[in-house]
Amino acid sequence: MSFTLRKATLDDRPAIEQLIKLSARGLSRGEYSDEQIEGAIRTVFGVDTDLIEDGTYFVAEDHGELIGCGGWSKRRTLFGGDQYAARDAGKLDPTSEPAKIRAFFVHPGHARQGVARAILAACESEATAAGFQALELMATLPGIKFYEASGYQGKEPVALSVGEGIAIGLLPMRKQLS
Repeated sequence: MSFTLRKATLDDRPAIEQLIKLSARGLSRGEYSDEQIEGAIRTVFGVDTDLIEDGTYFVAEDHGELIGCGGWSKRRTLFGGDQYAARDAGKLDPTSEPAKIRAFFVHPGHARQGVARAILAACESEATAAGFQALELMATLPGIKFYEASGYQGKEPVALSVGEGIAIGLLPMRKQLS
């Protein structure tokens, strides 16, 4: 499979929004119910404009089609798109705080073909170059195996409310950088 990786721009925002919905609906069904997926799309899964503006968000393209996205952040927000209320855009101290791995989504037709791995490698490289010693993320249940295979270790699972009486399971994970 051939694809190109580049930094996302604000012009990519509509295509990223569509990719997030496709990915969540196509790759989360084994772990979450339709109600949980739709609740997550409404409340937390979405574009984080700060990542694009900071130049830390990547998109993967195959012949002009967006097939993957993901990034890293030097801000405190651990997860959630612009619509997620619990956000903290404050900057992290790379000498004492971990960078955040954020908002990874892959088109279902391109899953398990190295797209997310290429984006993650670019994120880890940039975070290391920025002086960060560790990375942390909040994994969705479908993403746990991918992150474990990439050297991340899970903590205690958490439940996140995505609507009245609806919650999704997530796993905080961390990786030390060399």
